[in-house]
Amino acid sequence: MTPETVLTIGQKMLEVTVLLSVPLLVPTLVIGLLVGMFQAATQINEMTLSFIPKLIAIVLVLSIGGPWLLGVLVDYTRELFLSIPEYIG
Repeated sequence: MTPETVLTIGQKMLEVTVLLSVPLLVPTLVIGLLVGMFQAATQINEMTLSFIPKLIAIVLVLSIGGPWLLGVLVDYTRELFLSIPEYIG
């Protein structure tokens, strides 16, 4: 296995990781920002106030985009396993 192959595998792994994490992180970030602005405007300093909306957003994203996320992960894993003979020999 050449160093270029290892770098290609690592690059593809990082691309899949970003592709899987962005749909979960972006809605959570937006909701956290909105709740933070609401807390600043109303001076309610409850730490757990932002937890429930973020949790609901993650559940919604996973329920809507979960099959797609799982498909991306399974496709990458299948591609990686099927290319093992090529990498070894």
